[in-house]
Amino acid sequence: MSSTPPVRRLRLGLPRRVFSQVLLMQLAIAAGVAVLATGLFLAPLGDQLDDQAMRRALAIAQTTAQQPQVVRDLQTTRPAADGPVQQEAERVRRATKAEYVVVMDRKGVRWSHTDPERIGQVVSTDPGQALAGREVMEIDNGTLGRSARGKVPLRDSDGAIVGAVSVGIAYDSVRARLIHAIPGLFAYAGGALAVGALASWIISRRVQRQTRDLAFSDIAGLLAEREAMLHGIREGVVALDRGGRIRLLNDEAQRLLGIGGEAVGRFPDEALGAGRTADVLAGRVTGTDLLTVRGPRVLVANRMPTDDGGAVATLRDRTELEQLGRELDSTRGLIDALRAQDHEHANRMHTLLGLLELEMYDDAVEFVGEVVGDHRVTAEQITERIRDPLLAALLVGKATVAAERGVALWVSDRTRLPDRLVDPGGLVTIVGNLVDNALDATAGTPHARVEVELRTEGRAATLTVRDTGPGIPVDHRELVFTTGWSTKEAPAHRERGIGLPLVRRLAERQGGSATAGEAYGGGAEFVVALPEALTEPEPEPVSVSTPATGPDPEAAPTASVTTAAEKESR
Repeated sequence: MSSTPPVRRLRLGLPRRVFSQVLLMQLAIAAGVAVLATGLFLAPLGDQLDDQAMRRALAIAQTTAQQPQVVRDLQTTRPAADGPVQQEAERVRRATKAEYVVVMDRKGVRWSHTDPERIGQVVSTDPGQALAGREVMEIDNGTLGRSARGKVPLRDSDGAIVGAVSVGIAYDSVRARLIHAIPGLFAYAGGALAVGALASWIISRRVQRQTRDLAFSDIAGLLAEREAMLHGIREGVVALDRGGRIRLLNDEAQRLLGIGGEAVGRFPDEALGAGRTADVLAGRVTGTDLLTVRGPRVLVANRMPTDDGGAVATLRDRTELEQLGRELDSTRGLIDALRAQDHEHANRMHTLLGLLELEMYDDAVEFVGEVVGDHRVTAEQITERIRDPLLAALLVGKATVAAERGVALWVSDRTRLPDRLVDPGGLVTIVGNLVDNALDATAGTPHARVEVELRTEGRAATLTVRDTGPGIPVDHRELVFTTGWSTKEAPAHRERGIGLPLVRRLAERQGGSATAGEAYGGGAEFVVALPEALTEPEPEPVSVSTPATGPDPEAAPTASVTTAAEKESR
């Protein structure tokens, strides 16, 4: 194997860092702008210098043509190198530092010239426009080279044209002025470029700090990963800017909050409405693992401020966990009730065994009848008034639990509920929460009692749960419906302060309400109004009677039904 290290090829191209790329691009832009501005300034500057030279030549020619002595000398003398016209023209040329001052007659013959040998010759350029009475400004080539010229007619005292005056400014002097102006112009351009470079560096440094000196490819990768993470995780993410407006919602947050992408750019109160959820997102309620109820869902929210003054809130759906916790509570209650029933059943069996051993058969039969009758009466009392099987089963089970806890659970005689519930599960949740709270409030108190009343009128249903507990102070009757507010210690498997807010949300979802008050004789009273709790009753079928023609041989024989009372009497 060769020990020669590999040759590293020089890679040319843009640097990877955002700071370097932004700095180079801004320097290129500043340099380009400086060069463009310089070029755009030089182009009109040359035209301006040309115009100034031509106007200066024209002014000198006009001044010379206005001297009466030049006209008289042109009319009374002959063209000569030492003639008065030549002398006057040379005086003007030296005074004005023009390249030449030429006086000509109407035939275009020179009477003055910088080169005396050309006096008496015809001019090299066409003097027709000046001899025609027009003033001329131009840049042209003549015997002395390129010059800026001004030509004017020469008139006598009567205004007749007797000749013309042509004055030239050397074009080299114009170019020299332009070249002389370029260093100063470049100095200004260089200063502007230096200022632009400094500003570019400052901006690039700020960009470097904000982008953490990452490359554009790294930023693009982070953005792609961010989108995948936000829309792939099973937690809701809500980002807010420094003004408190929502600037980002992932798919899970939209599902949990029940809102869409139109909420972006709005305040939480505008997007969600006033309530605890909006208060948590806006930061008006602080803490960790804050509970809030949104519709039928129980959410756990955490809010974290960001460096730019905004915040990011995460939302977790805890509805299923809360339901499992409540089911666990119910299961534990049923287990306790079954344990108590088992203990009570053992006691009754021992009593029955003793009565049989003592041959007290009549007393044994009476004892068994009382025990069976008590349980049957309780179940029959509930099922006769409440036709919905789910709710009836719930209250039968709650009655057993209440008896074990020393609380009498009564279903009011005015209770009437047909089997036409729109949302049986929702009403079961409402009744279960209210009864559980009432049992917790009354357990261990003397003469503890909980009464459940369900009345209907049309499609509306009104649920009332009363207890003989300590009651609710007036200033707490709205607080009890606030998520997370509770006077009871939370169990290990779930949080308190969820049941009553959930009751109110379920009632409001059906267009109803839930309120807390004081029961007659003391204790708490909760009233839940559900205006759309029942479906419309089905129309009764119309029976068509036919005249009896005798017994139907195919009719089924009538079966006799033996009631439980008759069985007991036997």
